[in-house]
Amino acid sequence: MERPKNALAALHGGGAGVFRGEAPAAGFRMKIRGRVIVVGLGVMAAAFTMAQRAEATLGGTADSVTTDRAALSAARRATTVLPNYTVQEIVSDAVRIREYVSSAGVVFAISWDGLIHPDLTTLLGSYASEYRQAEHDTPRHMGVRRREVRGSQVVVEKWGHMRNLRGRAYAPALVPAGVSLDELK
Repeated sequence: MERPKNALAALHGGGAGVFRGEAPAAGFRMKIRGRVIVVGLGVMAAAFTMAQRAEATLGGTADSVTTDRAALSAARRATTVLPNYTVQEIVSDAVRIREYVSSAGVVFAISWDGLIHPDLTTLLGSYASEYRQAEHDTPRHMGVRRREVRGSQVVVEKWGHMRNLRGRAYAPALVPAGVSLDELK
């Protein structure tokens, strides 16, 4: 057997291309390129996730609706003005979100429907950690599609089935007087 002519050839097992003094085999270059791509995608995903989590909505001001729209890559669809509150609707490819803003300018509830549940970390803002803890403490009932998670300051309800998922989240202390929870759909 012929010995490899250089250290790189010895390192990579002395493949056929290396014996002729060529660069390392294409397979080796593809592994390196693949790893670079995976690391790059991982860094981008982490940055995107951190940017989304920095937004606040529930309990935030009406301005946070615009921030949410940008964070969720959604388009503003409609604004409905009612006596006690305003409903601002934003729509993305996968979900429609309605944010309920009191006359004082505070977002007191959120509801959604669509193909997926939205990122609640983004929508719940400062209530997200309380929700995660309450969700962990709430037992799951097998076969039941509806789930209600109650924290001390936030309530999140999810229901539906594949490709038709719905839910709502609200802060009971922020719901204006005279507004029924049945209106939050």
